[in-house]
Amino acid sequence: MNQTKTFNFLLALLFLFSAGNIYSQDWKKLVEEGDKLAVKQFKNADALKKFEAADKLSPNNWEIQWRLSRSYVDIGEHSSGNSQLANFEKAKTFADKAIKLAPDKSINYLRRAIANGRIALFKSVFSAPGYVNDARADVEKAIKLGNGGSEVQATAHYVLGRTHNKLCEKAYLVRVPLGLGWGDIDVAIKELNAAIKLRPNFRMFHLELGKAYIEDEQYAKARTHLNKVATIPFLDEDDAAVLSEAKKLLNEIKNEK
Repeated sequence: MNQTKTFNFLLALLFLFSAGNIYSQDWKKLVEEGDKLAVKQFKNADALKKFEAADKLSPNNWEIQWRLSRSYVDIGEHSSGNSQLANFEKAKTFADKAIKLAPDKSINYLRRAIANGRIALFKSVFSAPGYVNDARADVEKAIKLGNGGSEVQATAHYVLGRTHNKLCEKAYLVRVPLGLGWGDIDVAIKELNAAIKLRPNFRMFHLELGKAYIEDEQYAKARTHLNKVATIPFLDEDDAAVLSEAKKLLNEIKNEK
């Protein structure tokens, strides 16, 4: 290879390396911008656009796929009717893809569990036992893998605890024929306490634990956690609604021993 060919070859390699580096930085920057829009500003539609742009730059990227799933859940939670269900189903599709791309990541199973849980709630939990059981399997897998950081693990424990708590709204003998007899209020309380231990200052966790203690007729403990909600700073777009519900429940149990 003469000097000219060698120079051209090295120049081509340098170009490919530089392009690849810029390409990587571009999708990561879009993800960073999308996370800020979603988590800090609650601009879910704008965040989705950022993640969709990142997906075009880096297709088959699990870090983007689970964020697309999150966006569709966030958008779905604030929509209604068939549009809501369609958003939750899209969220599940992207979580499915994330799991195929990275089957060893807790966050991917957590996102699918959340999507399945939302579909189940839309359809009515006791009319959609398959989605509930799938959500349980995924969130238990997320906890078993144990990665993704304390916030991911806290949310996984919360989702598992909330699922058990929701099932306990119906009598055991009603749930058994549906394959949902595994719901257990003691497990709900245990998992929700685990979530709070990992992330103590999140309103939604304390609200759900308060509900679980009401279900278990432990009213003093319920009041402790429901009162805690008002002391926690606003962190989530639904925190105002969480505070309102906590106050309502406190009023309902004020005379309970």
